[in-house]
Amino acid sequence: MSIQDAAQAENVAVALVGYGFAGQVFHARVLACVPGLRLAVVVSSQPDKVAADWPDVPVSPDLGAALAAHPEVQLVVVATPNAAHFPIARAALEAGRHVVVDKPFTLDAGEARQLVALAERSGKIVSVYQNRRFDADFLTLRELLAQRRVGRPVYFESHFDRYRSEVRIRWREQNVPGAGLWVDLGAHLLDQALQLFGVPDTLQLDSAILRDSAEVEDYFHAVLRYERGAHSPLRVVLHATTLAAHPAPRYLLHGTHGSYVKEGVDPQEDALRAGALPGSEGWGIDPLAGHLVAPDAAAGTSTVEVPNLAGDYSRYYAMMRDAILGRGAPPVSADEAVQLMELLDLGRRSAIEGRALPTS
Repeated sequence: MSIQDAAQAENVAVALVGYGFAGQVFHARVLACVPGLRLAVVVSSQPDKVAADWPDVPVSPDLGAALAAHPEVQLVVVATPNAAHFPIARAALEAGRHVVVDKPFTLDAGEARQLVALAERSGKIVSVYQNRRFDADFLTLRELLAQRRVGRPVYFESHFDRYRSEVRIRWREQNVPGAGLWVDLGAHLLDQALQLFGVPDTLQLDSAILRDSAEVEDYFHAVLRYERGAHSPLRVVLHATTLAAHPAPRYLLHGTHGSYVKEGVDPQEDALRAGALPGSEGWGIDPLAGHLVAPDAAAGTSTVEVPNLAGDYSRYYAMMRDAILGRGAPPVSADEAVQLMELLDLGRRSAIEGRALPTS
């Protein structure tokens, strides 16, 4: 193999399907910063919008045409409205490509299992984009738990509170399949909880429509109960709302030896919105440090500042690149993608029935 051929083999060509907010901000801008990945084509009905950002990248009206014109594409990234995740991911797998799907993976666990089975038959990787595994404060919290800085955890709250009183005209806030806050922000908070503590014994979800003129739930409060295993007994609360002018702390953790509290959210989303790119100066640095509060015999309590580790969403795509090249596991496994959809489905059932439901 020549040096030029070797370089091309190491360069994974990517087709991005969808150029709305997620495709433009969270996928194109992030993956384009990862060495060894190349944005080869964008599938979009907005060619002018794509051209304004990526003048040298061709635009195609549909996935079939894109793959026919660009047979070198190895990875298809699906960043469409949620209802289209399954059919587009299925088409990409049937065409012999690896696939990344923006969260939520599918509309339900049944669709998720079908995609995973298809990926296994075709020998391709399918993964879901859980970028908030690479939030600065989440990485810090995970390290703090690994070091047992609060002892055994007994209670944990994870909030994603916003103030967006006006209902916007967009599919995410309309009464269509795949809309609503539980599958949007809940997919992030639940995935993080699973990474930290594993699968709970029961899950109970309360959800509601709180804003005037809202069509889908814009509030949820989930309680995860752990009664068996290494972290038991433990209670985990996952909470999100669109009517919090004064948000709660992002994380609140109580343990047998102390507590940890973290205000504010990871800065990477705002940085991407503003046009900054991974790898730029100060990328992924969250200046709002958390605080560890512990009992102190003399002063009652002592408070120690806990600086955040650096976050980096591009790590997701670097891991995906390596998995495609046979150098490691994908950042989110197919089994994890199915498991999360099963729990999101269980949460919806819990909200309808108004009770805690067992996870197995």
